[in-house]
Amino acid sequence: MSQLTERNSKLVDTLREARSQLLALREEVDRLAQPPSGYGVFLEQFEDGTVDVFTAGRRMRVSVSPAVESGTLRRGQSVRLNEALTVVEGGGFERTGEVSTLRELLTSDDEEGPTRALVVGHADEERVVWLADPLADSPLKAGDSLLVDAKSGYAYERVPKAEVEDLVLEEVPDVDYHDIGGLFRQIEQIRDAVELPFLHKDLFAEYELRPPKGVLLYGPPGCGKTLIAKAVANSLAKKVAAARGDSAPKDAKSYFLNIKGPELLNKFVGETERHIRLIFQRAREKASEGTPVIVFFDEMDSIFRTRGSGVSSDVETTIVPQLLSEIDGVEGLENVIVIGASNREDMIDPAILRPGRLDVKIKIERPDAEAAKDIFSKYLTANLPIHADDLAEFGGSRSTCIDAMIQHTVERMYEETDENRFLEVTYANGDKEVLYFRDFNSGAMIQNIVDRAKKSAIKSVLETQQPGLRVQHLLDAIVDEFAENEDLPNTTNPDDWARISGKKGERIVYIRTLVTGKNTETGRAIDTANNTGQYL
Repeated sequence: MSQLTERNSKLVDTLREARSQLLALREEVDRLAQPPSGYGVFLEQFEDGTVDVFTAGRRMRVSVSPAVESGTLRRGQSVRLNEALTVVEGGGFERTGEVSTLRELLTSDDEEGPTRALVVGHADEERVVWLADPLADSPLKAGDSLLVDAKSGYAYERVPKAEVEDLVLEEVPDVDYHDIGGLFRQIEQIRDAVELPFLHKDLFAEYELRPPKGVLLYGPPGCGKTLIAKAVANSLAKKVAAARGDSAPKDAKSYFLNIKGPELLNKFVGETERHIRLIFQRAREKASEGTPVIVFFDEMDSIFRTRGSGVSSDVETTIVPQLLSEIDGVEGLENVIVIGASNREDMIDPAILRPGRLDVKIKIERPDAEAAKDIFSKYLTANLPIHADDLAEFGGSRSTCIDAMIQHTVERMYEETDENRFLEVTYANGDKEVLYFRDFNSGAMIQNIVDRAKKSAIKSVLETQQPGLRVQHLLDAIVDEFAENEDLPNTTNPDDWARISGKKGERIVYIRTLVTGKNTETGRAIDTANNTGQYL
């Protein structure tokens, strides 16, 4: 009897398992036999429970499955439809489409906020689109790029402007005035031009004095133009924060928009002008919060040349007026200062340089001996490893030893000896002049000399196991730096090269190098006066 009972229970289990497998197979067959589902875009919901969807190129009013809570559907959302065109499932939002530019937000009288937008698409085609729910609450402004589905007529998201991000370096600089050496007078000038109007607006208003709109920093390469611009932004941020009562220095905030000048140029007509408009639009947005904004154009002569001076193009005829309209157009620049830097200020359009635009012109000159000492002191500090022999020579005083090393190095750089002769230039009137390396010195060259000396000190440690920087390392670095500059003068157009290097005045027609170097070679001519070209 027990065996029959056990056999019966096994049979029941087998039948139950077979039945469950048959049900699973039937469900699979039914699923495979179902017709394909369609998709649409949810548009609007009505009181009777029906909804409008956009599907297959037309607008349709359909029912909603009880399994779907109609209150959870959002405008622009994708929905799945069965064969009877009933909404059976809610989906996400479209992630692909066309990129259009927002021109204007549209609001109807019966709407609480903007639900539509006027956008401009490819080939300047205008259309009005709906704003999907995720976009309806976003702060939008004219000029934003929107992702648009042309079929459903919905804009889904704001697309970052990668092209402008590539051209603008938006940062809060950490450079301080103390990091800049040898430019005391220039720093005072730019502080008077930029910081005073921001910090003492009431006094400027009382005296009816208009603050400058822009500053031009011009001078030879490597002399600190970009450093000064960054230091202005940093100092201005700290002083504005202090004036507002912000106790924490980290709360100090300003923006430094560093424009990569040559990359603004675009082969398509109107693109460069559009980028300039977007840059100043960005500056106005940041400045509207009361935060100082500095728009810095490096290599300004590359994009804002004198109109009519182009040899193969005339792009500057429209780029220059665009900048002029942004600086002093109908829409003012509040809390925004424009700073330009150039080593060929003579090539910048005069309309930009006139008073009322770039009001203040500050020349960043090459450092003299005193300025060079100050620059050296920024890179040669008492906490550097110093050779024991050099320390012993000055009684073990690190600061005295460093000062003596700087003094000896500067004297070597600035003395008028045959070793320091660099060029002999011939002017158009036949006069000749000998130029020394000191005439072409710069802060960048001084930094390079110190870096060479430090590298030599490291190699000495590896070779002789005697650590420390010596004055001889600095003197050798000077010789190496001078020797590397021997072949750098451009003799094809010597007058142009001289202008970039900071030598202005009588036109130069011939250049001859006089570098003797370590091996005391005789000077040699590196060009002839026969190839005059269009500049000579």
